[in-house]
Amino acid sequence: MTRDDDTQRHRPATRLAHAGRWPREQHGFVNPPVYHGSTVTFPDVETMLSGRQRYVYGRRGNPTAAGLESALTELEGAAGTVLVPSGLAAVSTALLSCLSAGDHLLMIDTAYHPTRHLCDTTLKRYGIETSYFDPLVGEGIAALIRPETKAVYLEAPGSLTFEMPDIPAIAAAAKARGLTLLMDNTWATPLFFRPLEHGIDLSIAAGTKYLVGHSDVMMGTVSASAAAWPALKATHGNLGLCAGPDDIYLALRGLRTMGVRLARHQESALAVAAWLADRPEVARVLHPGLAGDPGHAIWARDFAGACGLFSFVTRKAPLDAVKAMLDGLELFGLGYSWGGFESLAIVSDPRTTRSATTWTDEGHLIRLHIGLEDTDDLIADLAAGLERFSAVQ
Repeated sequence: MTRDDDTQRHRPATRLAHAGRWPREQHGFVNPPVYHGSTVTFPDVETMLSGRQRYVYGRRGNPTAAGLESALTELEGAAGTVLVPSGLAAVSTALLSCLSAGDHLLMIDTAYHPTRHLCDTTLKRYGIETSYFDPLVGEGIAALIRPETKAVYLEAPGSLTFEMPDIPAIAAAAKARGLTLLMDNTWATPLFFRPLEHGIDLSIAAGTKYLVGHSDVMMGTVSASAAAWPALKATHGNLGLCAGPDDIYLALRGLRTMGVRLARHQESALAVAAWLADRPEVARVLHPGLAGDPGHAIWARDFAGACGLFSFVTRKAPLDAVKAMLDGLELFGLGYSWGGFESLAIVSDPRTTRSATTWTDEGHLIRLHIGLEDTDDLIADLAAGLERFSAVQ
């Protein structure tokens, strides 16, 4: 492929295989090489002063980074993409690119907890006020917009509890007031949802998760609309942010298989979720891909698929029952990340991370990431865990 090829005519699986690599420019090698370097030299003073050389310093990019940025920009349908060292760094960079002292931010109440912490600490210290809103507010977001409101931040589905906001309705109301819209799209990836096509200006992802896919790299990405790109690019450069070339290379490698991995994650997670829904130890399953989920209609309307992450709520029981269930699992690790090849579980209390909504379930919330193991083996492991849960109960 050459840089002039129009890959937009291709379907997502083909784009994943070809975007962001140019073998004819790399002596025929199919993968971009890893460029390690800080210093970039110039052929002469005229070139140095002209600003025409593409690469000028290691922090401001290299051909390895250009490959991943180009691929993600294409997949997102964006004007440009920046790479940062973590998903939380992507959140902070995106927010700082569109907010200033005295501004007001509307933040979805079900956001990733470190995002809330950023808003309640660092942004507050910088004079940026945050108000939290119900993820089901829809077009009612208009009533929450103040003269000083500058941005609305979404995450879909909600972190831990998987509520599905009506993104087009919220975007339409916010756009009518000239606000910038941001969205954490880590769960769906641009393969299952393209935020910029639904009115979002800044699409944020923890590349640590499904982009990399192997639990061995920290990475964050932000892709911007044409309107939001200049400020994002400037903020990224001003903050001195960059990702390491080895991490970028591994993210590029993960990108090539993301489609087939996500298909397996989705299939297995839906099977496990449906099985859990029939268990007497389970009060309810939180997965928008299930037909009975409250957010299923919105998910089916706007999203092309689901990943491997969902939650369920146990029936009311002592915490020791949950400990017995989770501590004895053989195939599920106990870990806070997700998106890798392995299955994971955590226990969480949503009441500690809400302010605009109330969590009333009496049971314990268990979040699962369904990896690439055999589904029947995972179900057997969970079945044994639920038996331990019942025994303690």
